Amino acid sequence: MPAPLERLCAGALGWLGGNLDHFDPFSASARPATHGRAKAALELALLCHCAARLADPPEALGGAGALVRKLWQDPDLPRLFADVPAYTSTYRLVYAALAPDAIDDTQVRATLARLDPGFLAPRGKSPYQRIEIRHYADKAGVRHSIEPYAELLPHSPLVAFRAAGPGDARAQDGAPLTAPQAYAVTHTAFYLGDFGRAAPRLDPDALAHAGDLVDRLLRHSVGHEQWDLAAELVLTQFILGSEPLETPSGTAAVECLVRAQRPDGAIPGRSAALTADPSAPDGEFFAKAYHTTLVTALMALIVSSPRPS
Repeated sequence: MPAPLERLCAGALGWLGGNLDHFDPFSASARPATHGRAKAALELALLCHCAARLADPPEALGGAGALVRKLWQDPDLPRLFADVPAYTSTYRLVYAALAPDAIDDTQVRATLARLDPGFLAPRGKSPYQRIEIRHYADKAGVRHSIEPYAELLPHSPLVAFRAAGPGDARAQDGAPLTAPQAYAVTHTAFYLGDFGRAAPRLDPDALAHAGDLVDRLLRHSVGHEQWDLAAELVLTQFILGSEPLETPSGTAAVECLVRAQRPDGAIPGRSAALTADPSAPDGEFFAKAYHTTLVTALMALIVSSPRPS
């Protein structure tokens, strides 16, 4: 593992492992969250799921894996999904898709049985939403009627979005895309490429367009110290077939993240502008820091691992 990625990964995993109580929605350390108390646990499960597929899974995630296995067999966890009605169906599907191996899947099967069949159909959903649902439904082994990826690709954010030009009012601070659009680009790549496990199925022209768009976004995110987006874009570069540390924008992004990382391993917020107060209570600091720290760990683990053959 290259030294900058090794430092990022070791520090981030160490901080995450030292804050597992905050990921447990039933612990005394858990705090109310905008997208529900279960969201952090779902994100931790994604990290564990992706890490478990690597040739050499990190031992530092042992405690996280144990917590995920415990929570996924707790009947109270799926009940939390109803706390955020706009995301209830999504959380149920993601929960099923990320279920660890070799657990009692009683709760997983019961949760899948409560999925609204209409959620698994294309009607009323954007191409991005359909790609997300298809990814997790396929992973969970759930029947659905979402179109094949080949039909969705031409309309997906990776292919359909165009960078803003000079004077374009769509984005602020000279950004190529708005923040929600930029995250739609990265997440689309994650789903199409199964977080680095598969080719994203883009033809040469679409791949060239996506690569250029990601490079522009990455240069802008580094220039504005948008750490969370930078980490996601580096992983997107890798999924699109590049070696990020062999590109100027990818190298700059990793260096930006190294500078942002605290001695304890945390990336203290989504951006320099949103940095958590170091003196904030532990729960408040965790709420601002955990997502970007987790994404950084995920990126470093995947980008530094051999590509699947």
